[in-house]
Amino acid sequence: MGRGYTVDDTVEVYLSKLCDQPAATVTGVLVGQSSPQRDFVVMACRMPPRQEGLVGVGKSLDKEWISEHARQVSRMLPGGLSVLGVFIITDADAKETLTSLRQLVFTVQSLISSEHVWKPADDDVTDCLALHINPKSRKIICRTFDIKDPKSMAKPADWKYQSGVSSSWSMVTCCVSVDLLLPLPDCSESMDKCLEEALRVWATQMEKAVCLLDGTQLPEDAELTAGQKRNVRQVFTAQLLITPDQGRLTSVVQQCGGSLALRGVVHSRAYLHNNRPKAKMAEKLLKRDVLSTMVTRLHMWLEEQPGSKNLVKGVTRDQGTETFCLPHRVFSPVGVGGPLFVCDYQFKDDDPMEVIDRLKEMLDIDAADKDLDTQLEIAAEVVEVHQPAEAPVEHIAVQEPKRNHYLGIVMATAVALLAAAASTLYLGGA
Repeated sequence: MGRGYTVDDTVEVYLSKLCDQPAATVTGVLVGQSSPQRDFVVMACRMPPRQEGLVGVGKSLDKEWISEHARQVSRMLPGGLSVLGVFIITDADAKETLTSLRQLVFTVQSLISSEHVWKPADDDVTDCLALHINPKSRKIICRTFDIKDPKSMAKPADWKYQSGVSSSWSMVTCCVSVDLLLPLPDCSESMDKCLEEALRVWATQMEKAVCLLDGTQLPEDAELTAGQKRNVRQVFTAQLLITPDQGRLTSVVQQCGGSLALRGVVHSRAYLHNNRPKAKMAEKLLKRDVLSTMVTRLHMWLEEQPGSKNLVKGVTRDQGTETFCLPHRVFSPVGVGGPLFVCDYQFKDDDPMEVIDRLKEMLDIDAADKDLDTQLEIAAEVVEVHQPAEAPVEHIAVQEPKRNHYLGIVMATAVALLAAAASTLYLGGA
């Protein structure tokens, strides 16, 4: 028997509106949460049109454009929400369409997982959804593919609408203090790949972190909603206690082009379905959200830097320390009053309308300025300290020849995420 998908009725309304549009073909992604027992779909986001238009199913789907949209959507999802699959609305032949969707599902998930710095868990669901809707007959064909198996064949799945699917989902929030020193590559390496590899080391520490929920370390199989009223939304405050990896102190020193410091406090959150959620699940989703948001910010920062791949190569030692600001996280409700929120990232000088436009373009959400929650992460004032001119770099290099050999310029990137109330909560709880 195939998997079952419980789908929020707002998704039914959204897909019906897309069926009424004159466009011959509409594609998009399906967002929700997977669990070993059942999957939940809470959002559908149509793909923004490409300037030159989308090639129809009768020829081929624009997999590159669709996959990039799916990756951007994935970056805007907090913990517990993920891209479960893709949908297509077309009156083309169902068999031919399914073949195209199969290829698309594998391409989308491969691109999204390429940005994951955590190790897959044994209980991770690897079945991904492909949904075909005929706009004339409104017939739905729902199939899944196991992305772990390149030869996976389509399996039938149950698609059932229900009202208020996420109305009573629990939410876990957390503030994590970040203080990382990441090595930068020399000229022969890719900047983004080097940073991702460094973050994987931090991810290992994060996986070992102790998770406290409302100040208590619960057993992994403990039900979060045990003893609570059914269909009542619970909110938990978590702490992640990270112990530095002492084993790294004995690692071999390697030559690099510099280093990058990340310091600040990030706000993280995760949503959990109301079908007896366990403490283990809350911990996993929260930790992954912390890692995901850091990777996303670094990618966005690199994308904003002209010639970022040669960023280290073009800086000489006498330029000293450079200070940058990573974007801070902004949340927006999905629909009026929530209960789910999605996020975007805002650089210090960005206008709020840029966030609103991006929410509309990528998630097809109509947000207003008053809907944006920008107070969870407040941009810090950055104070730059310059080295006195009378202390030449050459003199320092002579004093520390070994340091000069292994460490070139130092780039200190201050994460503009210092939320005063959040950090007080974090430090006070620790």
